[in-house]
Amino acid sequence: MTLKETLAQLEMLGDEKTRKQNTKQGAPDNQYGVKLGDLRKIAKSIKKDHQLAMELWETGNVDARFLAILIMDVKALSADELDKLVHSMKFVRVADWLNSYVINHHPNKEELRLIWLESEVPMAARCGWSLTNERVIKNNEGLDIPSLLNRIESEAEDAASEVQWTMNFTLAGIGIHFPELRERAISIGEKLGMYRDYPVSKGCTSPFAPIWINEMVSRQKQLN
Repeated sequence: MTLKETLAQLEMLGDEKTRKQNTKQGAPDNQYGVKLGDLRKIAKSIKKDHQLAMELWETGNVDARFLAILIMDVKALSADELDKLVHSMKFVRVADWLNSYVINHHPNKEELRLIWLESEVPMAARCGWSLTNERVIKNNEGLDIPSLLNRIESEAEDAASEVQWTMNFTLAGIGIHFPELRERAISIGEKLGMYRDYPVSKGCTSPFAPIWINEMVSRQKQLN
């Protein structure tokens, strides 16, 4: 498929309800509002097409970028190219998709994690903290966990909202997976108060770190 053909298909599948949902979540006006299920179907028919993915990304269109992520070839991306993609993002859901489908599988993700953790660009810092949370949970060898808690305690309050979300994930991850630091993580969560009043559906766990930590630890104990 050519870029023109792909964009025409995305436009045809645009949905007003999805557009409104995207806009409410911070998406720019450059979007059609294609449902994610429809995007996955298109991606399945295209398979991998890195050139088309890069062309779609350059449009800046939200739906085109979602699709680009699904058909992108991670092996074809250099670290510099991936860094540019991250710095060009405007919508957190696109950022999180890129992190899940591309960044997490890139051979230079640790090198980029360290760079992005020091970035003043919110989307880059968001990705840096998201990767840090993944390391806290899955591969924490070599991480200075107390220093991460220090940074969260001193920086989270003034961080951009995009960054606060993944910093909070990291704080909760530390509290859940490091019993010796759990009390401190809960204390920091109480002090910062991030997402204390966040609305949650019945049966869901609050993202407020003290509640989240205690709930996950309680579940672990029940399983054991």
